[in-house]
Amino acid sequence: MDEPELETLDPVARLRGFIHDGGYASGGKLPPERHLSDELGLSRATLRKALDALERDGVIWRHVGKGTFVTDGSPPKGTTSAMVELGRQLTPFRMMRARLAIEPAIAREAAVNASGETLRKMQRAIERAKAATTWNEYELQDDLFHRSVAEASDNLLLLTLFEQLNEVRRAVAWGSVTRETARPSPDHSSFLEHDAIAAAIAGRDPHAAYEAMRKHLGSVAKRLFGEV
Repeated sequence: MDEPELETLDPVARLRGFIHDGGYASGGKLPPERHLSDELGLSRATLRKALDALERDGVIWRHVGKGTFVTDGSPPKGTTSAMVELGRQLTPFRMMRARLAIEPAIAREAAVNASGETLRKMQRAIERAKAATTWNEYELQDDLFHRSVAEASDNLLLLTLFEQLNEVRRAVAWGSVTRETARPSPDHSSFLEHDAIAAAIAGRDPHAAYEAMRKHLGSVAKRLFGEV
């Protein structure tokens, strides 16, 4: 079968099959894109769309400079780096103060530089978060939403900084939050807050984007940790 015929098959299903058949467990690192492209008989563009789809579904986690990992929502295996070690030494309060100092500024840059694709990523994450039936599903989409904001800044340094910050956040918050319900309620405050952030970025309003992200993170801090 030649490559054009292979391309007519569902690339997402083929990539899922590759992960399953290859025995890639949670935390396992996938081969580089060039290898995957050759192995699956997919063009790089088609492969990247399949990777995007699996990332939206929470099947994989992509880390700038480190690679693509299979995930269950916990940090990828092998990421017990200096950043994670730092996270283990921080209180949740200090973690949120760091996020409040950095993420609103990233949202402000996103309002200036966001592409149509990153805006669509934000909206997909928002919709999937609202449809989540478990907290794990919600948290995966929440993570993707905040990452899409960082991507929208169109600044590799800011995206890398966000991912390092996120690595620390995972080490701080993992297992430390007790949920009283099985899933977010329909009136979960983050839903409207995410909507406001996305609207400000789509509206190319840097000040509103900064303030919407600052308000959101302050709300999260107060709800989870009793601190702002």
